[in-house]
Amino acid sequence: MSGQLIPGDGGHDLVLVRTFRAGIEDVWASVTEPERSARWFGPWEGQGGTGGTITVRMVQEEGEPVMDLRIDACEPPHRLAVSSSGDAGNWRMEVLLTERDGTTELRLVHRGVDVSQIGEVGPGWEFYLDALVAAREGTPAKPFEDYYPSMKPYYESLSAG
Repeated sequence: MSGQLIPGDGGHDLVLVRTFRAGIEDVWASVTEPERSARWFGPWEGQGGTGGTITVRMVQEEGEPVMDLRIDACEPPHRLAVSSSGDAGNWRMEVLLTERDGTTELRLVHRGVDVSQIGEVGPGWEFYLDALVAAREGTPAKPFEDYYPSMKPYYESLSAG
């Protein structure tokens, strides 16, 4: 588990990190190109780029629901910030990429996370980021049951500290 809960001005940010032995452009493409994001999160359609809105079909979720995301910032290949509001609540997320010596660190930041939901949100992001790793490696993703409820106590402990 890589999640950390960091206090900030707008509440708490949940931060998770994965490292890839790949160049930053390749990792950026895994996150932003519809055919590549479809392998681990879901395909998307719409207007990419800052100020655009995309619709993502969440293929890993029961019923494959769709989610509209507003692109708040798109700064290739380093930063993608998106937000959503709706039945599932208000979400603000960022993907930050940095490369050093052929290794790229991906930092996912869920801004202003609802700490009362951290026991579900944390394992969910662990699942999705590991699905990204599996997609990049060409291996099957682990089932969500490997993450939840087993990771729930860890994430709940973050908000108690």
